[in-house]
Amino acid sequence: MHHRQYTSVSHTDEIPMKTENGPRPNKYRYVRKEGSSNIMFRHVPEERLLFVTDIFTTLVEIRWRVMFLIFALSYILSWLFFGILFWVIALANGDIKDPNTEPCVFEVRSFTAAFLFSLETQTTIGYGFRGMSENCMHAIIIVTIQDVMSCFIDTFVIGIAVAKMASARKRAQTVGFSNRAVINLRNGYIYLSWRVGDFRRYHLVEGTATAQIVRSTMHATGRVDVTYEDLVIQQKDIILATPTTIYHKIEPGSPLYSMTYADLQRADFELVVSFTYTDDSTGILHQTRTSYTPNEILWGQLFQEMIRVGRKSYRVDYNLFHRTEKIHVPLVSAKEFEEKKQLQLTRHSPRHSPSSSLPSQSPSQDHRDKYLKPPMVKVELVSDSQPIPSVAPSQSDNSREQETLTQPNNQSSEEN
Repeated sequence: MHHRQYTSVSHTDEIPMKTENGPRPNKYRYVRKEGSSNIMFRHVPEERLLFVTDIFTTLVEIRWRVMFLIFALSYILSWLFFGILFWVIALANGDIKDPNTEPCVFEVRSFTAAFLFSLETQTTIGYGFRGMSENCMHAIIIVTIQDVMSCFIDTFVIGIAVAKMASARKRAQTVGFSNRAVINLRNGYIYLSWRVGDFRRYHLVEGTATAQIVRSTMHATGRVDVTYEDLVIQQKDIILATPTTIYHKIEPGSPLYSMTYADLQRADFELVVSFTYTDDSTGILHQTRTSYTPNEILWGQLFQEMIRVGRKSYRVDYNLFHRTEKIHVPLVSAKEFEEKKQLQLTRHSPRHSPSSSLPSQSPSQDHRDKYLKPPMVKVELVSDSQPIPSVAPSQSDNSREQETLTQPNNQSSEEN
């Protein structure tokens, strides 16, 4: 019995394939490995106005440290603004110059006291030392406006923080693709495949996988054309309970149908794959993306099995998520592979013709016919009363044939 031996290959030890133009640098990717688009917009009309108009989305997309700075400034500036108003009211009412007058705000005789009163009012601290009086209606109106504005600021800050923590980008980081895509044989056909897995314990409701071939062509005039070609995926609707390998059958109509191993080394395209899914915990729709360049598509390799069956549950070893095994795959294109396979089938297919029309057969035909004929089984009828004759090993075949022919005659004579 012959056993196939596989060589384990780790993504960290893999040597990228050399091309004539060299490996495609990461800065020229259309989609980076982490899923972000490598695109920069310039001269967008009214760009700043668009950011201000959609301020909520702008604050959700900015970094955390910038958001914390903006939120801190929103509180501090609001306290400072209303503190200045209370100080102006105290100046206009003469509370600072004459302590014996009936003040608009009790114990507000300086700018520091006005700022502290504004802070205590907006944060509802209420130390009981400073407070409003009934003498100034305009001061009461400003306190009311400050209370309403503080509610808006709190709601805005809490909403932005929750939206950033529940951002689809954060959840997308827990769903990952394999670092490499592979090309191998499956069910007698050449397939392109890659692996996707969910690293969290609470899994997804459902998901859909998509893939596109992205090609960019630069002309001498500086114009760049970007074309997209969709790949047909065998099973695109996936319940990602365990890591799953996604397959694309390289068949007629596929952009890779006429591509050989040598063509893949010289190719200049990008395989952009995505997985759109719904989170089971939040019900929010997410999408995870990545891309593979030709030097990241390994020809003649297979992903290692990472699922084992335990006594009570299935066990998934994520140490094998990126590991592959080398297998034998022809270096020809899928088109040539199919043509050769069809040619072999036609050569080995039996031809039905009368025996009289075949005067003689070649030894190769005799050899094929030998394996095409059904097996013959000889049945011997042995009587219990008759002793089994002892036959020499060299004459066993002849004696068995004679017994088969003579025993029916003996039985007929006994019956007579």
